[in-house]
Amino acid sequence: MVLREITFTLSNRPGALAHVARALAKEKVNLAAISVDSAAGKGRVRLIVNDPDRAMALLRSAGFEVEVREMIAVRLEDRAGTFLRVLETLAKEAINIQSVAILVAREGNQTLVALSTNDLARTRKLLHRVGVASHAAERLVSNDDLLATAPSIPSESVGFLL
Repeated sequence: MVLREITFTLSNRPGALAHVARALAKEKVNLAAISVDSAAGKGRVRLIVNDPDRAMALLRSAGFEVEVREMIAVRLEDRAGTFLRVLETLAKEAINIQSVAILVAREGNQTLVALSTNDLARTRKLLHRVGVASHAAERLVSNDDLLATAPSIPSESVGFLL
């Protein structure tokens, strides 16, 4: 399964995001990553979920215009400089990063990060070659087992997540 990031604009008002989260939860769509930024009364929401097709259908039926990007998951040691290695590898090949999301799930003691680039096929080959791409993470995010339990985040990871 390919990871997909769903992006849409939401009114920046109390309860708007809760309304969307409630609708997704009701349909058992689980969040693997979320990012929200706001400006000029609007919020830009980015989601990675276990069932992107169902999430997109729900959002569209609620009147949201939805954009979708394919992503690749990479696993990183939880220490300074590991993400830099990925960034420099892509930069040397003139691959531009369009989006980054830290996933809630982990692979063992490694942090999982999803990337969207201007050339996902080349990115996938390159990051597999350097040993950081994670097929397991892409399966994990789509796994219904995520609905049953929330992963724990070790306290030493909090600095990386902030």
